[in-house]
Amino acid sequence: MPEEPAPVPPPEALPRRPGLLPAWSVDELPAPPPFGPRNLFKVIGPGAIMAATSIGGGEWLVGPAVAVKYSSDIFLIATVAIALQVVFNLEAIRYTLYTGEPIYGGIMRLWPGPRFWAAFYSGLGFFQLGWPALAGSAAATLLGAWMGRMPGPADQASLVAVATALIAAVVLILSFGGTVERMLEYFAWTMLAVVLTFLVAVNVAVVPFGHWWSTFGGFFRFSGLPHPIDWTLIGALAATAGSGGMGNLTVSNWVRDKGFGMGALVGAIPSAVGGHAVPLSRVGRVFVAEGANLVRWREWLRYVHADQVWVWGLFCFVGMFLNVNLATALIPAGTDMQGLAAGAYQAEHLRRIWPALWFLTLFNGFWILFKTQLGNTDVLVRTVADAAWMASPHAGEGRYSIRTVYYAVLVVVSLWAVVALRLATPFQLFKVLANMAGVVLAIAGVQVFLVNRRFLPRAVRPSAWREGALLLCSAFYAFFAWFALRDVVRVLWR
Repeated sequence: MPEEPAPVPPPEALPRRPGLLPAWSVDELPAPPPFGPRNLFKVIGPGAIMAATSIGGGEWLVGPAVAVKYSSDIFLIATVAIALQVVFNLEAIRYTLYTGEPIYGGIMRLWPGPRFWAAFYSGLGFFQLGWPALAGSAAATLLGAWMGRMPGPADQASLVAVATALIAAVVLILSFGGTVERMLEYFAWTMLAVVLTFLVAVNVAVVPFGHWWSTFGGFFRFSGLPHPIDWTLIGALAATAGSGGMGNLTVSNWVRDKGFGMGALVGAIPSAVGGHAVPLSRVGRVFVAEGANLVRWREWLRYVHADQVWVWGLFCFVGMFLNVNLATALIPAGTDMQGLAAGAYQAEHLRRIWPALWFLTLFNGFWILFKTQLGNTDVLVRTVADAAWMASPHAGEGRYSIRTVYYAVLVVVSLWAVVALRLATPFQLFKVLANMAGVVLAIAGVQVFLVNRRFLPRAVRPSAWREGALLLCSAFYAFFAWFALRDVVRVLWR
């Protein structure tokens, strides 16, 4: 008997149009491991990388500076920022689960096309993350821990030398591990354990319980914005309370490389040493959104929600809370302590309790800043490399590999970082970085909304409240970005 033709899926079970990149091929959605505690810890990981990258300059530099200057009563801004970024992350990942492409692939399918958006986000990525602010801050903190005092102008040569060594260390770390995502994941879990253990121990030892409750309440109440106000500092808090811009987009790249959903079928970026020649497709694959595929889809979403809500979101909140709680307990209210001043003040205060706490406090600050420099470097390099890969019509034809593109960009970015160390103070650079993150979130939130509306079948699209929260995220960051950029223009105009 002749074989019966395969049933034709209903039109609403597949994307209606592919936009301005080639159409996806169709395959079955791989089944996730059965959901449970053991498999949960095996599967999740991108949220840990994000958390290790997120608990950084915002928590150790910006959060304490805002809290001691304006009090913790305005930290509802941080809580709302983290909640909105959780929604942003989930909706960016939704596209990757369905297509195997990072969210940049969906954005490139929008008008005016892949080359424009590849250049646009590479440029935004450079302006946000192309400044070695965290390498400089990490170097100053490490040098201060070692010398027993914070470095001054006379130590500039040593500061630049240490920062250059840290940039080289980032390149070395990103060169091993099989895939870049796997190496970042190993470092993320280790660094999170070290940093959070220290912060919890010091907070328990020196901060009165009543102060804990007061700080916690500040994250859930809002007493109004103070006047006068440093909008660039407040905008930096809103952005860096979470991942801040490019990191929120790049989580979808890590999800692909980890093999979530259809990402398991499209490949990953292998490391320079020990990485296998894993082919990475320029175009993703989709599944027919019906039957068994939808059952698997819902299971994948359970893993994604655990990864983003209970790993990334919770760790971001705890990291910000512990740093702010400690700073406001030790530093007099109303003090203007920007840059490394807040960390140095805390270290000096704790040294009076036990001399070794000077080193331990600043070394913990070093780990916070260095792990963020590591993650941010990968975010920038991965953004440029993946965008160039997806925008190129010759990708995958054997002329070059994604690994070649990734490490070529890494070398260029690292050489630029060594030069840029001499251009401005680390905290000035960090405020530029943070406020550019707000601009990225304001623009990309609308684009993620459009991508999921246009390219995902109805059965896997987000609900109306999620779409509303995504647009609210864009509006929230547009508000802060407007006032921060307005103040920057006023300063430059003078």
